[in-house]
Amino acid sequence: MNHDEDDCYTLLGVQRSASAKDIKAAYHRALLAAHPDKKPHSKSKDIHAIQQAYRVLSDPVRRAQHDSDRQRIPAGPRPAQVISLAEFDEVPEQERWTHACRCGGSYAITGADMDGGMHLVPCTSCSEVVWVGYELVKD
Repeated sequence: MNHDEDDCYTLLGVQRSASAKDIKAAYHRALLAAHPDKKPHSKSKDIHAIQQAYRVLSDPVRRAQHDSDRQRIPAGPRPAQVISLAEFDEVPEQERWTHACRCGGSYAITGADMDGGMHLVPCTSCSEVVWVGYELVKD
């Protein structure tokens, strides 16, 4: 499942600024469109996903949590894995950390990258990307 398919707004076909009335109307339209009488090959999981999206967006607390969760997901390539900075090898003289990729290449992150909030790090040899976990310490 891709990032957009699990978004409640996308499932109901509404904008993030949609009112409660707009969300309810979109929910009914989506249910009708997915109904087995209208769409014979519709799966019950389609209807379940629509119902779940409505439950989330019709409840202000759940909607706020959904919006918050969606903002934390990085845009761009999906990381192949999450790796703690503690698993990287430090190269102190370069203020750089490296980690071997399974292709034989490596991932590299610098102190400047971390100061800039970078977490997605590409391999130097292949197209794989990892998410590097770390916390900045304030001086």
